[in-house]
Amino acid sequence: MNIDSIKEGLVIDHIKAGNAMKIYDLLNLKELDCQIAIIMNAKSEKTGKKDIIKIDKNIDLDIEKLGFIDNSVTVNIVKDDKIIEKKKLSLPEEIVNVAKCQNPRCITSVEHSLDQIFILTDKENNVYRCKYCEMSLKK
Repeated sequence: MNIDSIKEGLVIDHIKAGNAMKIYDLLNLKELDCQIAIIMNAKSEKTGKKDIIKIDKNIDLDIEKLGFIDNSVTVNIVKDDKIIEKKKLSLPEEIVNVAKCQNPRCITSVEHSLDQIFILTDKENNVYRCKYCEMSLKK
């Protein structure tokens, strides 16, 4: 299968196989007015399989959301057919309005105008806790 290279835009690479659609939905890529290629289950020497998203336009990505979903992702910025910058992601210390607290007693269940805020409490095990009730977030 052949997917053309892009002249200018972004390549979200090294996505864990099966996560491309999550990223597509969470970043609202359907709202963009440009070409987007989603490649799923591409061969990877490191992991066996990976997903890739190519966006034929330079846009501002929410790196925090992207790092939360999959911190093994690399974002390549392409200009004039060449990668001019590579961004490696890490787990964000805090995420806002990316996930919803599952605790029915949490204040965010009643006060819908409050931001859903989670703090990274255990980097080794990827554990986030609700800022308000400290319920752990299941990724």
